[in-house]
Amino acid sequence: MKDLRENKILILDFGSQYTQLIARRVRETGVYCEIKAYDCDDNDIVQFNPKGIILSGGPDSVFEENAPRIPQIVFDLKCPILGICYGMHALTLQLGGTVEGALKREFGRQTITLEGSSDLLSELSSLEVWMSHGDHVTELPKGFHVIAKTDNAPICAIADESRQYYALQFHPEVTHTVVGHLILERFVHRICQCNADWTPLNIIESLVDNLQKQVGNDKVLLGLSGGVDSSVVAALCHKAIGKKLVCVFVDHGLLRLNEADQVLTTFKEHFDIDIIYVKAKDIFFEALKGVSDPEEKRKVIGETFVRIFENEAKKIPEVKWLAQGTIYPDVIESNGTSTKKAQVIKSHHNVGGLPERMNLKLCEPIRMLFKDEVRKIGLALGLPKPMIQRHPFPGPGLGVRILGEIHAEYVEILQRADAIFIECLHEFNYYDKVSQAFAVFLPVRTVGVMGDQRRYEYVVTLRAVETTDFMTAKWAELPYALLEQASRRIINEVKGIARVTYDISSKPPATIEWE
Repeated sequence: MKDLRENKILILDFGSQYTQLIARRVRETGVYCEIKAYDCDDNDIVQFNPKGIILSGGPDSVFEENAPRIPQIVFDLKCPILGICYGMHALTLQLGGTVEGALKREFGRQTITLEGSSDLLSELSSLEVWMSHGDHVTELPKGFHVIAKTDNAPICAIADESRQYYALQFHPEVTHTVVGHLILERFVHRICQCNADWTPLNIIESLVDNLQKQVGNDKVLLGLSGGVDSSVVAALCHKAIGKKLVCVFVDHGLLRLNEADQVLTTFKEHFDIDIIYVKAKDIFFEALKGVSDPEEKRKVIGETFVRIFENEAKKIPEVKWLAQGTIYPDVIESNGTSTKKAQVIKSHHNVGGLPERMNLKLCEPIRMLFKDEVRKIGLALGLPKPMIQRHPFPGPGLGVRILGEIHAEYVEILQRADAIFIECLHEFNYYDKVSQAFAVFLPVRTVGVMGDQRRYEYVVTLRAVETTDFMTAKWAELPYALLEQASRRIINEVKGIARVTYDISSKPPATIEWE
């Protein structure tokens, strides 16, 4: 079959917080792309064989000692180049232009004025863009001309049409640049001549073909959690290898209300997948006795899961592969994108560790996909929308939404309160308007009155946030009527709750989860 990665764009990362967003925007145009470090091996760039290269922004100034530079191989390939912010400065400097520190730094929304004509910017309908810079170009490299300016930056965008080199001081990848998606689309399609073949159905066909070639007639084991990623991997593997897929679903007793039954029913009705269901609530609760520290709880839950999963795997003959729901952000954040500049944000349980212990080969079919792409192919594979569009849920489950030590009573209370909150969000059509929403159990008692009786019971906090990348998040301004109904129902219907509060902390300084 046709390789969907023939038409591809390379993004060289100089440390920008927006680099992943550039990649997502490019893929939204139907073109495959990958992020590589600006200082990666030249052979990696040559072998990738891009039809165009985008240079990301970054936190550095080109004047700093040992500031990042564009590798010469980028110019030797003679393909179109688009430099963004720092990418513009590096491109300008290395081609013979001049960059200077700006007297007035620009951050936030700005209005640009178009100059002349170019394949990249001409005839745009909106001129509102997002700036974030302290340096600016003051003298153009030979062959370039100005294609946009602002009052503060007379050289805001430049182009050398003969070499198809372009550079922007602003960020087209962020939503604040109103026509940013059109700018990237023009670069990818009009200038780089890429075809829009990176679509859900084509991706599925390609992934299925790759899976069949990778595992052959071997059996594949998957730890099914019911989350979006593992569910999509299950559906994809089932389509590729059928009954050679074996799933293990470990119920640690910390799932949402009725979640285990819903997951099992969904896969039985839609895919007829073999699932080994392990009821391990008692084992987990025993292991968690006396544990109140959040990190210790995560460690206990993780280690207990691995032990149970390994024991079940030993009972399955002829399994040679372990499938995992690793996705592209997991890979980027665990490994870093630049060997010199990027920092590892966090390590992920899906990236390394378990396969070596189990002596199984690793199979990660959605490793190069972003979350939104995973959701799209999940829907195309026939998974129900409520499962695919559900909010993120932590691996340790409700174990990190119960502050302090975990007790069965607390779990039951939280499951019911959380379910009511989610029902209210759906009723008011707000579930899809927020990025994540849940309830948190506080092990403190507060005075309440119901009827003529004094109550001294627990507190539940509701949390809902809006975010695009989960790196930063704003608390959601839910309607008072929604919050009032959720509070009333929780207090009336969930025995043990006397008070409901709403968390109005944004990230930063708070985190999305409480633990």
